[in-house]
Amino acid sequence: MNDTMFSRRRLLGAGAALGGLALTGCATTSSGPAIGRVVVVGGGFGGATAARYLKMWGGNVDVTLVERNAAFVSCPISNLVLGGYKQIGELTRGYDGLKALGVKLVQGEVTAIDAAAKRVKLADGSTLAYDRLVVSPGVDFMTEAVGGLAAPAAQAKFLHAWKAGAQTVALRQQIEAMKDGGVFAISIPKVPYRCPPGPYERACVVASYLQAAKPKSKVLVLDANPEIQSKKALFEKAFKDRYGGILEYRPNAELKEVDVASGTAKLEFEDVKADVLNLIPPQRAGDLAKNAGLVNVNNRWVGVNWLSMESTALPGVHVLGDATFPAPTMPKSGHMANQHAKVAAAAIIQLLKGEAVNATPVVMNTCYSFVSGKDVIHVASVHQYNAEQKTFLPVQGSGGVSAAANQVEGRYALSWADNIWADSLALP
Repeated sequence: MNDTMFSRRRLLGAGAALGGLALTGCATTSSGPAIGRVVVVGGGFGGATAARYLKMWGGNVDVTLVERNAAFVSCPISNLVLGGYKQIGELTRGYDGLKALGVKLVQGEVTAIDAAAKRVKLADGSTLAYDRLVVSPGVDFMTEAVGGLAAPAAQAKFLHAWKAGAQTVALRQQIEAMKDGGVFAISIPKVPYRCPPGPYERACVVASYLQAAKPKSKVLVLDANPEIQSKKALFEKAFKDRYGGILEYRPNAELKEVDVASGTAKLEFEDVKADVLNLIPPQRAGDLAKNAGLVNVNNRWVGVNWLSMESTALPGVHVLGDATFPAPTMPKSGHMANQHAKVAAAAIIQLLKGEAVNATPVVMNTCYSFVSGKDVIHVASVHQYNAEQKTFLPVQGSGGVSAAANQVEGRYALSWADNIWADSLALP
C-alpha cells in the first residue's frame, strides 16, 4: 500500500468519525490531466458531499454535479419551519463553495442513464459522459399505495412536506390558518421511510406551536407501525408530559384511502377527519433510480457494494443515501448520506487509479430531534464494515441516546446543522 492510499484511507476514517466537520487539510493539488470523469447526480447531503470530497481527495478528478434546484434546502431542521421557529431561508444554502473547488455545476435534471455507453441524458436533450457515475436520488412517493392519493387534487390538499422546500412553507401556512380548536393529523407510513424520528419530531414541534398559539387544538398521530420507530421512550415521555392534553398517538393506524371533498383519512376500521391532514406516503428510491434499473431490492430500493457504494445492478454507478437498501440498523438520514458519500469518493479515486479500495470503512450517524422549539434529544451510532457478512454492522457499545430532552442539545443540534451543511457544500 502506497503512502497516498494510506493517507486517504486514514482521512476517510477521520471523516467518518468526525461526521459534519470539514476536512480542509486533506485537499490534493490538481496537476496534469484528469485521471477520470465523475458525474454526480443530486446535490443533497449525499451528492454534494461526494462532489466535494472527490475534488478534495482526488485533486485532478474531473467532477460535474447535476442538480435540478438552484439551491440546497435542508430536510433536517425543516420541522422547525412548521412550528414557526425557523424560516425556510435559514435552511437554504448555495453551491458556490463547490464551484470554488472546481466542481462543474449543471442545473438540470438527469432523465436516463446509459451504463453501457457511460452517459447520462438530461431533460434538455444534452448528454454527459463519465468514467464513474454517482447517483444520490433520494426518495419518491408511492402515492398509488393509498387509495385516492395519486390524484393531483389530493396531493395539493394533503401535503407531505417530506422534501424540504415549497411544501414545507405551504404546510406551515395551513397550520397557521387552522382555527383554534382544530385538528392537525399526521399519517406515518410503515418503515422503511426517510428519517425514522422525523414524523414524531414534527408532531412535537407542531404541538408546541399549537399549545402556545391555538391551545384548544389537537395533534393526532396516525402511525402505521406498531410503535414509535426511533427514540421511543423519549418521544413517549414528550407526548405524555409535554403534550398530554393536546397530542394523541395511535399505533397500527395505517392509511388506506383519502377523500378530498370531506378531508378524510380512511384507516382500516375508522375514518379520521382533520382540519390539516399531513399525509406522508410510503417511499421508495427516487424516480431516476427506478427508471434506470437501479432498483433491485423489494422493488423499492437499490442494493450496493458497501465497500464502494457501487450498485449491484449497474456497474460503474455508485448510489448514496436514502435510495439504498439499508445495512442492519442503518438509518435513512442526511448524516448517513454524507457518510456514504465519503466512502464512495475515496473508493472511486482508488478505482480510477487502479488501486484497491479501503477494506475496513467505518461510518457514523447522529440525529437530533426537537421536542419543542428549543428542547432536543439525540441518537448516535457507529457502523463498521464486516467482511464476512459484506455489510456494515453496528459497533457494540457505541453511540447511544439522550438521557432527557434539554436545551443544551438544542444548541448542539443547530451547530450540527451548520457544520454538516458546511461539510457537504464546502462552505466557509
